Amino acid sequence: MSRVEAMLLTARLSKALQLTLAVIKPDAVAHPVMLEALHQRILDDNFAIVRCKELVWKRHDSERFYAEHAGRFFYQRLVEFMSSGPMRAYILAREDAVSHWREVMGPTKVFRARYSSPATIRAQFGLTDTRNTTHGSDSMESAHREIRFFFPEFCPEEWMEKEEPLFRFGEMKYDQQRQIHMLPTQC
Repeated sequence: MSRVEAMLLTARLSKALQLTLAVIKPDAVAHPVMLEALHQRILDDNFAIVRCKELVWKRHDSERFYAEHAGRFFYQRLVEFMSSGPMRAYILAREDAVSHWREVMGPTKVFRARYSSPATIRAQFGLTDTRNTTHGSDSMESAHREIRFFFPEFCPEEWMEKEEPLFRFGEMKYDQQRQIHMLPTQC
């Protein structure tokens, strides 16, 4: 059996990686030491960083992204905050990426996070329920929709088909300069 055939057989027998969106909000990006600590936390939790970029939203970007919350008491505060400065968006991959990233973030409410999950990002770095350091997709469907919002050039289905098996079997390297994991052909 060739190496490629063995890899394909193993791929069918093991669990596929899942993609999720992770966003480091403006309150954390404003502090370079905190931003670096959060980036390292992503790596320490065995996520592959598929894409990473810094961006600044205009108010209308925030309104579009959070449209499902329009009319709720926190909507205006959230829209203004998310368009208040730079943020960093990631496409992360690993087994059960969506649920694992949500565990790493901790509860949305910072007080609850500090009480019930003190080792989480929001417990350690969050300031308020709006300025809670991170955002993460809550389902695979949300992840694909949100990834397309932040990374319109990225196709999750194409990545799953062409690159996921290579990432899953460790045929990737972390590029320190670009701060993402890459396939050897991309280096």
